[in-house]
Amino acid sequence: MRILFLGDVVGLSGCSKLMNNLLDEIKSKKIDFVIVNGENAAEQGVGLTKKICEDFFNSGVDVITTGNHVWDQKEIMEFIDREGRLLRPKNLFEPAPGKGFNIYKLKGEIKIGVLNLMGNVFMKKCEDVFEASQKFMKEYKLKEDYDLLVVDIHGEITSEKNAIGHFFDGKASLVVGTHTHIPTNDARILNGGTGFQTDAGMCGDYDSVIGMNKENSINRFLKKNSIKHFPATGNATLCGVIVECDIKTGLATNIKSYVYGSHLENI
Repeated sequence: MRILFLGDVVGLSGCSKLMNNLLDEIKSKKIDFVIVNGENAAEQGVGLTKKICEDFFNSGVDVITTGNHVWDQKEIMEFIDREGRLLRPKNLFEPAPGKGFNIYKLKGEIKIGVLNLMGNVFMKKCEDVFEASQKFMKEYKLKEDYDLLVVDIHGEITSEKNAIGHFFDGKASLVVGTHTHIPTNDARILNGGTGFQTDAGMCGDYDSVIGMNKENSINRFLKKNSIKHFPATGNATLCGVIVECDIKTGLATNIKSYVYGSHLENI
């Protein structure tokens, strides 16, 4: 079983690259299941819309995860309650619309669980991510409730995401970080058999400051002649990971970073 996980899609550039290329990449890479973090996909670079979700699903995406910008486009609050393929962080303070975890059935009755979490350090306030993870692992078990489990840990700092990876080691097929928009060069299988990468990176224009217009971003740091952040609009690069999993064990047998585009050719 081959799973493609793509990092945060940013603005029109990232959306266009994904929608124009994903189906061909699924075929050429022999991908069985696709998960995409879509929380920056709206034209403004924050949040996402019903139309974007539908376009992603039509382009081959099976599940969309999110993070701290999940509610930035208000229309999504109603849509997420009706669309089980769209997740928000499970450890958001309740009550919250939608789900943070769901199980999806593939052909052959294979069940894939997808868990969306959000870190606590330098992030919007939410329930303790380790306590929420511990509760989850008491309720759900690999090879009992699902054949495979993918965890998106949407967080700011590498140490917190590293710790979540080890916390789920042997209990998840893949743990991958999102949010920082910079791909980390540490794709590996942990001791217990869980595939891990600290951050998947983004799907967006890398001639930017984490997907946002670089000139405006620099001016904001300089505190001069700047306006609200807005996405860069150049040719995008898709970034994420591909993990191969053993259905019998639910664990990873191979993992590698995924890069499709010209900006990161040296990776």
